[in-house]
Amino acid sequence: MARSRQPLIAGNWKMNGLKADALALAKGVADGVRQAGWQDRAVLICPPATLLAAVADAVKSSGVLVGGQNCHAKASGAHTGDVSAEMLRDCGASHVIVGHSERRADCGETDGIVRAKAEAAWRAGLVPIVCIGETLAEREAGRTLAVLEAQLRGSVPLGATAATLVVAYEPVWAIGTGKTPTTPEVAAAHAHIRQVLSNLTADAGSVRLLYGGSVNGRNAAELLAAGDVDGGLVGGASLKIDEFLAIAKAA
Repeated sequence: MARSRQPLIAGNWKMNGLKADALALAKGVADGVRQAGWQDRAVLICPPATLLAAVADAVKSSGVLVGGQNCHAKASGAHTGDVSAEMLRDCGASHVIVGHSERRADCGETDGIVRAKAEAAWRAGLVPIVCIGETLAEREAGRTLAVLEAQLRGSVPLGATAATLVVAYEPVWAIGTGKTPTTPEVAAAHAHIRQVLSNLTADAGSVRLLYGGSVNGRNAAELLAAGDVDGGLVGGASLKIDEFLAIAKAA
């Protein structure tokens, strides 16, 4: 891992958590980060939108960052049930996940929609974490790298820099299944992502690339040591204080 890229460990809580448990989880992570005193890595938690403001307040002054899990492309308007990037920022967010495979699959989000959401994040002063990844069928067909390239080119807006973009590679077949690619496979995917990014931004060498997909306390050290991996986007394990902190420590 290039030392010039500060590792980022991001926890995606997905649709989990009521206020009491979420605040206990947030405070536990914040306390662990304070005690560790890490200056060489960043820790981000992304709670459901209903909890974002309360969680942001709970981790204030701890160094823990807070992000949203999704945003609408528009700043406001007749979009019942949606949340704008500006609303996330107003609640204390610094980042927002866009294009997660669950959004792409469940909500039919295309690369164009993901790109518009990333642009909305920029408009609001947020850093988008743009998610890409292949399905099992695409992987078995030998199309992994082609799929990643197409999603990157379609989802990353023009003008991206290391300060305004994070990319997360999450093989769809590995999310929540307990299965992960081999370390060489992860390294190869990330190297390809870096190469494709070099055609999209002059800052490609400094953009942080995260790996996601069944990251846990047992496999984190190996996965995070793979070439061109600058941190992790963590799902289920981010709901467990000790395990999430162990993953952050492994970075």
